[in-house]
Amino acid sequence: MNLKILNTKKHLKGNIKVTGSKSESNRLLILQALYPGLKISNLSNSDDTHYLQKALESEDELIDIHHAGTAMRFLTAYFSTQQGREVVLTGSKRMTERPVKLLVDALRKMGADISYEKNEGYPPIRIKGKKLETESVSLAANISSQYISALMLIAPSLPKGLEINLEGKITSTPYIKMTLEILQRAGVQGIFEGNSIKIQPVQSLEKRTLAVESDWSSASYYYSLAAICESADLRLSTYRKTSLQGDSCLAEIYKQFGVTTKFEDDHIILEKRPGSKPKQIEENLQNSPDIAQTIAVTCLALNVPCYLTGLHTLKIKETDRLEALKTEIEKFGSRVEVNQDSLELFPEENFSKNVSVATYNDHRMAMAFAPLALKVPFEIEEAEVVSKSYPGFWEDFQKLNFEVEKTSI
Repeated sequence: MNLKILNTKKHLKGNIKVTGSKSESNRLLILQALYPGLKISNLSNSDDTHYLQKALESEDELIDIHHAGTAMRFLTAYFSTQQGREVVLTGSKRMTERPVKLLVDALRKMGADISYEKNEGYPPIRIKGKKLETESVSLAANISSQYISALMLIAPSLPKGLEINLEGKITSTPYIKMTLEILQRAGVQGIFEGNSIKIQPVQSLEKRTLAVESDWSSASYYYSLAAICESADLRLSTYRKTSLQGDSCLAEIYKQFGVTTKFEDDHIILEKRPGSKPKQIEENLQNSPDIAQTIAVTCLALNVPCYLTGLHTLKIKETDRLEALKTEIEKFGSRVEVNQDSLELFPEENFSKNVSVATYNDHRMAMAFAPLALKVPFEIEEAEVVSKSYPGFWEDFQKLNFEVEKTSI
C-alpha cells in the first residue's frame, strides 16, 4: 500500500494516545514467561510485541518472528534456558541477514546448545534448551544492547544468577539501564557498575502488575511535527517525567527547534511558538540512535544543516538506515554524507516535487519522513510497514488534518 500524504495547516493541535513502549513491553514479556505471576498493563500493540508474545505462547518447533529483531535476540537467550524444548528460530529474509553470532557465542560459553541451520552467524538457528550453570560471561561492550539485555533477562532464572563482563567502551547504556530497572521493578536484585552487570538469582517473584510507559520513539514524530509547523499544541499520553527510555532525550534536543515539553499528570504537552529555528544541529546519538531518522528529516524540512554521530548500530537495523536516509533525502534535492558512524545533511531550500519515498521494510523510514508532508506533498511506499511498532500511526496523523490517500495496492 502506497500513500500520498499532505498537510497545509500552519497550526497543529490534538490529543494522541501513543501505544506502550515496544522496548519495555518486550522485556516484560520475557520476564513474564519466566515468572508467570507478573501482569503487564499498557502493553505495546506493535507487530514486534505481537510476534514475541505469539512465540512465547507457541508449542511449535518452528518459530517465525518475521521482522522482529528484538524478539530474535531475546528469544535466542530465553529458549536456551528452556530444558527439554527444541526450537528453530527464523524470520524474514532481512532477519536472516542480521547477525546473531556474538549473542550465540556468549550463550555457548554459558553452555547453551545452539547451531546454525544455514549460514554461520545468522538465523535461522536451532536451539536445544538446557540448564545453564555458568555464573559469568564476557562479551564486547560496543555491540547491540539487545544482546546484553537478552542475557540480563534470563539471568535471574539461572541457578547462580549471572555476572556479565563488558569489554571495551559501552554503547546504548540507557537500554541496559532500562533492562536493569525493569528487573528491579519486578523484584530482581541487580547492579550495573563500570563494565560489570551482576544479576542475582530468584526462584519466584511476588505477583504484581507493571505498567508500560508509552513509546518515546513514537513520540519523536510528533516532536518533528511540532518543530516543522509554525505553531503547535499537541498532547500525548502516557508518559513519565522520569523515563526508562533513552529516547526521552527528545525533550531536550527539540528545545533547539523551539519545542517545549510540559509534563501534566500522565501526559506530555508539546508547544511550539512561531519563529524558532536553529542555525544548525549537532548531536551524538550513541544512546538514542532510533531518533536519528526523525531528527534528520526535521532538519531537512526546516533547511537546517545537521551532523549526527554515534550511529554505527543503524547499519544492522531493519535496513542500513544510514544509506537509506541518504538515498531518500537526496530525492528531495539535498545532499547527505554518511560513513560508518555519522550522517551530515547539507539541505537545499527548495524541495523536488513528485517524490516517492521507499521504506525498505523499515517502519521508522515511513514514520520519520511523514512530517515532511507539512512542507511538500509526496508518496510513501509500503506505508503499512508502520505496524511493526505503531499500527495506528496513519489514523493518528489523520486526526491532525493530514490528508492520507491510497495511491496503489
